[in-house]
This record gives sequence, C-alpha cells and structure tokens, in this order.
Amino acid sequence: MQQNGSGNFTAAGLVGGRGGPYEQWQAEEGVPVYRSYYVTDMYTMELGDWARKGGKGAYLNLANQYEDDAMVVEIPPGGQLNAEHHMYEALIFVLTGRGATTVWGDGIPKRTVEWKPGSLFSPPLNMTYQHFNASGSEPARLLAVTRQPAVFELFRSAEFIYNCDYTFKERFAGEENYFADPGHRLKRLYWKTNFVPDVRTFQLEEYPERGPGFNMKFSLAGNSMMAHVSEFPIATYKKGHRHNAGAHVIIIGGEGYSLVWFEGDAERERINWKDGAILSPAEGMYHQHFNAGATPARYLALRLGGNPEHITGRDAEQEAEWWGERAVNQIEYDDEDPEIRAEYEAEIARHGLKLQLEKDKFRVKETLERVARGELH
Repeated sequence: MQQNGSGNFTAAGLVGGRGGPYEQWQAEEGVPVYRSYYVTDMYTMELGDWARKGGKGAYLNLANQYEDDAMVVEIPPGGQLNAEHHMYEALIFVLTGRGATTVWGDGIPKRTVEWKPGSLFSPPLNMTYQHFNASGSEPARLLAVTRQPAVFELFRSAEFIYNCDYTFKERFAGEENYFADPGHRLKRLYWKTNFVPDVRTFQLEEYPERGPGFNMKFSLAGNSMMAHVSEFPIATYKKGHRHNAGAHVIIIGGEGYSLVWFEGDAERERINWKDGAILSPAEGMYHQHFNAGATPARYLALRLGGNPEHITGRDAEQEAEWWGERAVNQIEYDDEDPEIRAEYEAEIARHGLKLQLEKDKFRVKETLERVARGELH
C-alpha cells in the first residue's frame, strides 16, 4: 500500500508503477510506502509490521526518484530489531528514543554506539548491525536514508544485496574508537566523523553563500553519501535554488515553510513544516526555505554527494569557479519574485517580527572574496 504526503492512503500497487526490481522488493516487504515531496510528521506517521526487520516501519519514496530512498523503523520497548547487513550505504538519524547499535563483521570484533534523539551515524558498508531499544516502556524511531533503489537497479538481486559476505576492511576493521572519536575538521564547513551525538547542538560555521545562517557538512563512515546541518536566524530565509534529486531535508528545530516549484510554473507550492517533517525536492525543482517562527530554524539534510575528503585541496580560485557554476541554479535575493518576500514579511509580521536581511552581505562574489582573505575559514 502507498500513502501520500498528507498521510492518507492512495491506490495500492508498486512504487511508481515501474515494476522494476526495487519496486518488486518493496511489494514483498509489505509495509506502507509514502509517496510525495514531503511527510508532515515522522513522529506520528503510520507504520506497519515489518517481519524482516522484526519491528514496525514504512518506506518514504519522495520526489519521484530512485537514486536513494528513506525508511522509518520502530524498535519496540525493551526490544531489538533483527540483525542485518546490505550492500548499500545508509545514513541513520534518531527521531525518538534512546538505545544502542552494535556493528561487527566476519572476524571483526563488535563495536557499539549509544544514541539518543538527534544522533546521526552510519553502519559501515555491508557490516552486520543490530539496533536495541534501551527503554522498557517507550518505542524508539529511527530514520534511514539509503542508496537501496540504485543498488537494486544495478544488481537486481536481493540475495546478493542482503547476503553477500564481502568485508570492506578499509571502511571498518573493528577500531575501538570507531564511534567514540569525535572526529575532526577537514576544512571550512566540513567535518569528518562516524558519529554525531546530537545534530541539534553541533556547532556550525557561518555560511553566507546561501543567505543568513550557518552550516556544517559531514563525512560519515567513508561513504559517498553525506549529510549537512543548516541553521538560519529569526526573521530570515534562504535563497531559492535547485539541484539533483535525492536530498532529504529533515526539520529538527523551529517552524516555517518551504516553497517548491519548477521553472515556468505559474504557481509555487507551499509546504508548512515544524520539527519532525521531511521534504525532498524533485530533480531540478526550485526550493526555498523560510524561518517563520520566533526561534532559529535548523534542518538536517541526508543526501547524495561526493565525500568532502576528496575536495579538501580545492583552492580559492577553484572555489570561485565551483560557485560560479552553482550560481546558475541559485536565485539571488535581487532576482527573486517580489511576491516571495511580500509573502514572507506578511507571515513573520503575525509574530511581531520584521525582516532581518542585509542583502549586500550575502552575495556569492563578496563571500568568496572574504574566504580568499581568510575572513571565513
């Protein structure tokens, strides 16, 4: 069965109607599948019994794309999910509850990470792992964003994906401090770690390229997938932009809304959000995020993207060239539809707030000059 973004069931059937190996696998799983650009509340969304995992869960196939997917799993009070391993990467964010995850491999000792709401980690590729709920009275919910669809389209074999015994020792060899090491800064806006205890409190760095606010990108478990956290102050909003599909934006603080639209659309769709919502723009879809509340807004994005370790050597000239290419798909404040700002100013006025946006401080060219001078590092 499938559900749309509002949480109502739609017509049953295979995801997307394509009938490919990924959709066939999902049909066999027998759990709800949410299809839309967003889900309003992952804390309360309906889940189904998931026999393979040994708990409850649901798939989220957002933005009509098959590069990556998301799933929510729930661990019963005092219980655990079944151990599993698979040939695709998975980024895991703790929605609710406290517990632990143990990871091991053939001839590789077990290592355990304890987690709480807001924790972020990734089981090393194809290592066996098992989730445990530390509470005897409350369930725990975890969100995972994975490369499962693309891997199913590539290998077309669940037997291989879930039962291959190959060990990637270059990713995990049983290091004692694998999850305990707090990590280190790679360069401006990039952090390497295998475990973030709480993304809501992790210290971010100034990121004026996208507008007022702060950001940090994470390299986790040697993955090709990555994550980033973004925060923007009260009475401010981000620049509109577009990119490839696959970014899953999870609201972890504040209240506001996002506008989504394709180039040439007569109207923009508005998605209201708060803590616990998730949205994922489609391929080439413009999207713009607005803090409409009385506190800073923060979100976590789990997404496709190159490992930041591969670009640590990029110098100021290369950075400028890279941003010059990106600017084609970003709408600067001076170029946006005036109705966007008018709508936002009317929205925050309901809270007695006025726009706090000095546009000249957030131009990409000026920002890159600050980076070159060492003012942002």
